[in-house]
Amino acid sequence: MCSKSDIPYVLPVSNQAARLFHGRGHAWPGLHHINIDWYAPVVFITLYEAEDAERLQALANELFAAIDECDTVIAQYRHESMAPMEALVGQLPDALTVEEHGLKYGLNFGKFQNIGLFPDMANGRLWVKQQAQGKRVLNLFSYTCGFSVAALAGGADKVVNFDMSKRALSIGRDNHRLNDHDLSRVVFEGVDIFRSFGRLKKHGPYDLVISDPPTFQKGSVDIRKDYPRLVRRLRDYLAPQAELLLCLNAPELGADFLLDVVAQECPDWQFIERIANPDAFVEATETSGLKVLRFRAP
Repeated sequence: MCSKSDIPYVLPVSNQAARLFHGRGHAWPGLHHINIDWYAPVVFITLYEAEDAERLQALANELFAAIDECDTVIAQYRHESMAPMEALVGQLPDALTVEEHGLKYGLNFGKFQNIGLFPDMANGRLWVKQQAQGKRVLNLFSYTCGFSVAALAGGADKVVNFDMSKRALSIGRDNHRLNDHDLSRVVFEGVDIFRSFGRLKKHGPYDLVISDPPTFQKGSVDIRKDYPRLVRRLRDYLAPQAELLLCLNAPELGADFLLDVVAQECPDWQFIERIANPDAFVEATETSGLKVLRFRAP
C-alpha cells in the first residue's frame, strides 16, 4: 500500500490497466463508495456516494504526484443522474487506448456510464486468451467484446458475439481493429439472446462459451429466472468436451447459485474451478464480488 491519505491504494507497476483501490468490496470501513483505476496515463476515480470536494481534490492531487506517468485524474459521480465525469487534474479526454495483457482496448469518457472495460474480469480474459487456440468461441452478453479480443489473440478459429447493444458491438469491432485482428473470423449479433436462440444455434457447435450477463436489464434479463433458461439451451449447442465460463456479478447471489443452476439443468457438466479475481478486488463477503466459474461439458 502507498498512500498519504486514508485510502490504501496501490501504485501501478506498469502501463497495464489495473484497479488501484477497490472500496466497493466493503473490506475498508468508510470507503465502500470509492474505486480507483489506472488507465495509463489516466487515474479514474469512481464515486458511488457523495464525497467532500476538498478531500476528493486532495486525493486527486496525491495520485497525480505519486504516479510519474499520470497526466490526468478523472472523477465519475455514479450517484448522480447520468453519472457525469470531470477532470480533477488535467483535461478530460474523449477517448483513450489502454493495454491489458498485451492487448489494446478503447475507452470513452463522458459519453456513457461505463467506459468500455471492466477491470475485475482481467483474469477471465487472460484465461480465455490462454485456452482459445483452434476453438469456436461463443461470447454471450459481449458488451465491447473484451473476451472476443482475448479469444482471437489466443488463436480462436471463430468468435461469435451476442449483445443487445449494437453500439457496444461497434466498439467491439474497433477493439479488434486496434489489435489488427482478422474480422472475417468474428461475428457480431446485435440481438436479444433470449429471443434469438435460432441464430445462436446457427453458428455452433461451440468449443468454448463465455456467459457474462447483467444482473437485471429491464425487458431482457432477470438473472434468477434467465440463467437456468440459458444454461438449459446451451447444452444443445456445445461440442464434446466444451469449456464454459459462467460469470455472475450479482452481490446478493453467491457461487452456489451458479452451481445449483448447472446441477439442476445440466448435471453432467463438470465443475472445474473458480477463476480468481485480480488481487486488488478484495471482498468483505464471498457473494459481494464477481464470480467466474469454469465448467466442462461431456
